[in-house]
Amino acid sequence: QVQVVESGGGFVQPGGSLTLSCIASGSIFSIRAMGWSRQAPGKQRELVARQDSRGTTHYADSVKGRFTISRDNAKNAVWLQMNSLKPEDTAVYYCNADQVVLSGSYRVADYRGQGTQVTVSS
Repeated sequence: QVQVVESGGGFVQPGGSLTLSCIASGSIFSIRAMGWSRQAPGKQRELVARQDSRGTTHYADSVKGRFTISRDNAKNAVWLQMNSLKPEDTAVYYCNADQVVLSGSYRVADYRGQGTQVTVSS
């Protein structure tokens, strides 16, 4: 059993900053990649940022230069520092744990948290 829990969402004015946190817990042997996706009302879910176990990162073009992802492999934790926030960043943000290998098993699966709301508005 694996749980993925996000925290840190909230309300912020345009130009402000927020940091999202996420921890994956349970019978985890390894996680290939962790990251963040988001879904705004009426829109499809999109990948925001992702970091693999080697430290390789990927960002959506819309957040490059404003968002920074960081990860602690030993703690199965990932953070998303969001600066210069814009109203179009308003969405539910989900933490993703990809290709999770469970302890004592060859089973590999993807997990996602319940999401945390980020609202950017004046």
